[in-house]
Formats: sequence, C-alpha cells, structure tokens
Amino acid sequence: MLKSPKIIMALLLAMGAAPARPSARLMASEGSTDGAGKAPQHATLAAAAADIPFRNVDSTVEQRLLELANQSRAQAAAPPLTLDAGLSRAARAHAEAMVAAGQLSHQFLGEPSLPQRLATTSDLLLERSGENVAFDYDAAGAHQHLMLSPHHRENLLNPAYNVVGLGVVRSGDRLYIVQDFAHALPNYSLPEVKDRIAATVEDARHRAKRPTLARRDLPSANDAACSMEHADKLSTSPIHQLGQRYTVLAYTSLDPDRLPSSADRAIGSGKLRGFSVGACYGRTATYPTGTYWVVLSLE
Repeated sequence: MLKSPKIIMALLLAMGAAPARPSARLMASEGSTDGAGKAPQHATLAAAAADIPFRNVDSTVEQRLLELANQSRAQAAAPPLTLDAGLSRAARAHAEAMVAAGQLSHQFLGEPSLPQRLATTSDLLLERSGENVAFDYDAAGAHQHLMLSPHHRENLLNPAYNVVGLGVVRSGDRLYIVQDFAHALPNYSLPEVKDRIAATVEDARHRAKRPTLARRDLPSANDAACSMEHADKLSTSPIHQLGQRYTVLAYTSLDPDRLPSSADRAIGSGKLRGFSVGACYGRTATYPTGTYWVVLSLE
C-alpha cells in the first residue's frame, strides 16, 4: 500500500473551439463546441425537437447537400460524412424553428444548446460538434455559398467530423438549411471500457519499465464512479473514502485508451502492487452527449 494515499482529479475530454461568428447575411456557422459555449438567443423556440411534426422537409435537397459535402471533402482528402438519422432529426427541428422565427440562429430563446439538442435525438457518443445554418434557393447554390465562407468551409471540411445531420425545410421559394456536424466515437460496453483502461495502465507500466500489476475488482470503485456521474462532479464522498486506502485517479474520458497526463507518475511508481478500474457511463448537464466516469484505484 502506498504511504501517502491521495486523490488525483483530471478532466480528459476534448474541448472544441469557441463558436465562430456569423460570417454572412444568409448563413451562420458555429464552430466545434463541448456544450459550454452559449449561442446567441433571438426569438422564442416554436416547439421542442421531439414534438415537431416535420412539414415541408425537402429530403432531396438534404441528400444533394450530403453528396456535395462529401465531394468537397474527397477533394480535400477528408473522410466522408455519414448521415445520421438522430442528428438529422435535431437539424430538421432547428430548421423548423428558424422557419417559424423567420430568421437564422444557432439557438433561440428557450431552445437547448447544440450538444443538448443532439443528445436529445441521438444515442451517439459525440466528442465534438459544430453547426452551419443558412437559407438559400437550391442545393448547389447553398453549398457554393457555404464553401466561400471560411467558417462554414472549415466545418464542412473538418477531418475530425465523421457524422452529420441535415435539415432542409422549404418556406415558399426559400430553403432553410441546418448542417449539424459531429465526431462520433465507438460505443463500448462498460466491461470493454474497463478492459481497455486496464490495458492502457499496463502499457504505462511497460513504458516505465515496471512489472505488471495484479488487477483487482473492487465493487466500491464502480460505486464511486457512478456516484460521480450522479453528482456530475469528480469529487464525491465515495471517492474520498477510497482515497483513505488507495491512490485514486478520478477522471472523465470519451476515450478509454487514453489516460490523463497526471496518471503516468502515479502508475509508474515502484511501490504499486495492484490496481482496479471502476467505470460508469452517463449523460449529465456538463456532458450532455455522454462521457465515461472513471476511478482508478492504485495499491
């Protein structure tokens, strides 16, 4: 057992850039976000995403915009976007809201933020997200105008994005367009998450030229991880109770193959004999599209 048990808190979640400012009168783009950024609020939201019966959706234009986006991405050596039905429901709901308000916006008064909207309609584990909104008159013209705007082009060609939701709603001769981009990560089961974290711990031991540690299974570590998820914070009473006996690394992560930078020194200690992994998955106010809450107990 280590002589000085301690608790190490760390955040391990990719953070996006600040939302980009609208760059043209007929369109606006929002850069990658983790949900902390607040988009401008202009008008009252017409209806909640799940309750909107989509009217006047032009799926033909949506499909054409996807084709044009992927053609441009291929030319830029970026991987193609996969259309996701859940993200498209969010995009269509927001397009309906823009039609009702008669204006463009990334977030209307009373409407959730982009990550929260995507979490409402999709089960994907999303690391980052971004949005383009515009109105135009046909797919070709809309794509051309979006590509001429640096911020919109950046979203369209961002190689980190691999999924997209498209919403196109026709109002008269005008098309209200929403493109919701995201980077979706693999959805692992909790046993898979724990196994991958354990493998990463052993890799760290190997790099430190230390012997392999015995892996324990502490139910209290899982309980502590879930207590963090329920409280939506890293520091909880179960964590502190574990810290009385072990060195505890508590952190959030979307990638179980990565440890926080603060972990290497603790894991590389020559005094360690074993470790356990506790993990819990949840969607919270801080992480609306979900994250893994992890507790590493080192003894």
